[in-house]
Amino acid sequence: MASKVDTVLKASLAAAALLAGAGVGYYYGVFLPGQASRQEARVLAEQEARQKQEDFQAKAQAREQEEQSRRQQAAQQEYQDCLNFAELSYKQRWTASCRAQHDADVAALADCADNLFASEEGCRAKVPVRPERDCALPGGTARSYSDAREQRKAECLARFQSAQPGGQPPGQAPLGDGSIATY
Repeated sequence: MASKVDTVLKASLAAAALLAGAGVGYYYGVFLPGQASRQEARVLAEQEARQKQEDFQAKAQAREQEEQSRRQQAAQQEYQDCLNFAELSYKQRWTASCRAQHDADVAALADCADNLFASEEGCRAKVPVRPERDCALPGGTARSYSDAREQRKAECLARFQSAQPGGQPPGQAPLGDGSIATY
């Protein structure tokens, strides 16, 4: 009987050692590597989420910068259009005044030529005909046209500066005395 108990005890100890070894083997062979892979997967998922968030923020920032650049370009184009309109209006008014002077001179020459006692050469000497374009205007008229042009340019600048926080129009820089230098 002692030998039977001895055999059962040895078998029980062997089974216990086998179960303990299986438990330790399962812990180190299956559970810990699975936990490590789950931990790695969690870290990778967090990194991917962080990367996606950073990419989203970078794209949003790039879109914002692109939109701001587009708005700035549109404001600069509007400013240039406004300046061009001011200059065009100035030139049109000047040309219209030259044309009016020319037409008045031509009418005066025709009146002189209709006189029976006047010769064509005498009339041309007496009534000079000013050019139809690029003529010299009286000082007051020229000054008023120039002042109107400068006022329109100042309005263009004011509109541009109100649209651009702290922005200077292209081709201009602030001076220390508060005025603007154009280059």
